[in-house]
Amino acid sequence: MLLDKLKMYDVVLASKSPRRQDLLRGLGADFRVCESGEAEMVRPEWQPEEMVTRLARQKAESVFRRLSAQGREDSASPLLVIGGDTLVVRDSKVLGKPKDEADARRMLQLLSGGTHTVLSGVCVLTSEKCLTDCARSEVTFCTLPEEDVAYYVRNYRPMDKAGSYGVQEWIGYRAISAIQGSFYNVMGLPTHLLWRMLESLV
Repeated sequence: MLLDKLKMYDVVLASKSPRRQDLLRGLGADFRVCESGEAEMVRPEWQPEEMVTRLARQKAESVFRRLSAQGREDSASPLLVIGGDTLVVRDSKVLGKPKDEADARRMLQLLSGGTHTVLSGVCVLTSEKCLTDCARSEVTFCTLPEEDVAYYVRNYRPMDKAGSYGVQEWIGYRAISAIQGSFYNVMGLPTHLLWRMLESLV
């Protein structure tokens, strides 16, 4: 079984996101967390799918380099790093994390009453292999009055979430009328895709 094979590795999640940590934990994997910490490098010509996969790889490679350089005397197991990145796209506009509360409200008003795309890039990296892929989900929001948007931003402060919302929070219960694709992808880590990638890698 995959989980038995993963025990042979020092599995590291290159993300401080509590949602990604919860989802990876839900898969049954033993892992530790090491945030990339490096500035994300984005080129304007990249399409959204390419952007999320490249950013996921940047994070994984950054952590892999840093941990490898440290010598890892405390671990004889080979290193396996998982990187992830998520973007929201509405009408060709890429929505990352909001800059402040006003930006969060702007993004949610843009998503209100329509369908947007959630893209999550995943990278799985060892010393021998590097796999990247991208999952896609379509999410439909009901129309949201400004007072509901303000309530969510004020009480949940979604500053660390792409598109300014968490599907598992109040806004998800209140506003989402349909999802086509993986729910967990919308949370930030397409677990079905990650599992398949890990099976190919180990």
